[in-house]
Amino acid sequence: MHRKFSPATLAPPGSGNHHGVEVAPGARWLMMSGQVARRRDGTIAEGIEAQIEQCWQNVRAILAEGGMGLEDVVKITTYLTHREDGPAYRAAMKRHLGELRPPSTMVLVAGLALPEMRVEIDVVAARA
Repeated sequence: MHRKFSPATLAPPGSGNHHGVEVAPGARWLMMSGQVARRRDGTIAEGIEAQIEQCWQNVRAILAEGGMGLEDVVKITTYLTHREDGPAYRAAMKRHLGELRPPSTMVLVAGLALPEMRVEIDVVAARA
């Protein structure tokens, strides 16, 4: 099991996630490329909610292929192109991760690989 850190000497993270996580020695690591809302057929989901859900479906599929699950996620970096999409993203993250709360970073960017893409999720996972 990973050790999670949220020191009382720091302000709580705005997202409610932990500030840090320590991975057990000898763990297997899975680093994935940023996942966008591209479906298997190559089309891009429309609308921010659909894009967020597709990103999380893609993340889950990669984790499963690696013999892991969301409980193994140790770091998330999210890139959004619209500030107003933050609340929808945080709500989806809560739905998908529940109480797991891995450390996360959200970055606002001018754009992603294609202009219709509004969110990209980059995940690191580890399993002891």
